[in-house]
Amino acid sequence: MKQHHRIHTVERTFPCVVCNRTFKENRHLKIHQRVHSAEHPHQCEVCNKTFKDRGHLKLHQRVHTGEWPYRCEVCNKTHRRLEHLKVHQRVHTGERPFSCDVCNKTFRERSSLKVHQRVHTGERPYRCKVCNKTFKHLGPLKVHQLVHTGEHPYQCEVCNKTVRRVEHLKIHQRVHTGERPDCCDVCTKTCNGAGSMKEHRCVHTVERPYGCDMCNKTFRKLETLRVHQRVHTGERPYRCDTCNKTFIEVCQLKVHQRVHTGERPYRCDVCNKTFINTNNLKVHQRVHTGERPYCCDVCNKTFSKTSNLNVHQRVHTGERPYRCAMCNKTFSTTNNLKVHLRVHTGERPYCCDVCNKTFSEISNLRVHQRVHTGERPYCCDVCNKKFSNISNLNVHQRVHT
Repeated sequence: MKQHHRIHTVERTFPCVVCNRTFKENRHLKIHQRVHSAEHPHQCEVCNKTFKDRGHLKLHQRVHTGEWPYRCEVCNKTHRRLEHLKVHQRVHTGERPFSCDVCNKTFRERSSLKVHQRVHTGERPYRCKVCNKTFKHLGPLKVHQLVHTGEHPYQCEVCNKTVRRVEHLKIHQRVHTGERPDCCDVCTKTCNGAGSMKEHRCVHTVERPYGCDMCNKTFRKLETLRVHQRVHTGERPYRCDTCNKTFIEVCQLKVHQRVHTGERPYRCDVCNKTFINTNNLKVHQRVHTGERPYCCDVCNKTFSKTSNLNVHQRVHTGERPYRCAMCNKTFSTTNNLKVHLRVHTGERPYCCDVCNKTFSEISNLRVHQRVHTGERPYCCDVCNKKFSNISNLNVHQRVHT
């Protein structure tokens, strides 16, 4: 009864000698002291994990039994712990009892408030032991550590793709189910995840709140800004373990690794040609659709790829940015420079499989092969005489002029 009376009074008579925290009952003090002593006397018989008190062990055992005894009366969602149910019910009631005293933002959980307050304090108490990157709370640190271990613990049962986070697996599975639960309230576009929808909505607001302090380029997402900043710092943290080539983004590394594995997971549904990334597939599909979305603003010539447009525009600007280190001759494309360098090196990598004659350019090999095949694809529109290459046709047409 004396212990019970302390509930109604503010009397807390059992102090911890290490941190001065006080407790109403001696048994609570003893359990608390295990924080300082690292004592974990209660062990799970299934996985051998240890705990400071029997209550925490009982809660943990529900991981193995699958028991979720606390059910929400509104949506029937179940929980392992009563306090988790109470927090969940605030989703339905709208209650957000914890308020930030700096910006007045409110939260359903005290822990969420504590994490949020680090936005104002700048505190990042969790540090990666490998690269020293810091985090505001433990969860993102654990996920980040998988970058160093290479572990992808969550696997899709349909295509066996593995991912680092369970929420990424759930989003990925929508590729197979076709589920797109997030709908834009402006253009009705649907997305398979809240993150994708948040990024999409910036298209309508034109909001780009994250600015690079070196080149003033702005971005919709903080993570995109961080990746961009590596252009300035030269940081390339992702390395191929086969050829040691480094990359700014992990997705670039994954695509590159397909060069070594031979994996080409993206297939054209018209001609079955396969590609190592989805962008190459999209560009290829324009061969079938005839789409040429990139237009030169000088001569209105159109192109299927923006890179081809950029090269073409040098015809108008006269720009020749690629220079031969041997003779200083300049070129508008790197490919033209590579072909030219064979003049100096004597390299002739293209060989005729009939007579073994070699050539420095593949186009010259193709013209030569017509000697063996008899093909004469260029026809004079005056006398119908045919030629194996266009230059001979041009010379011939002077007979008629």
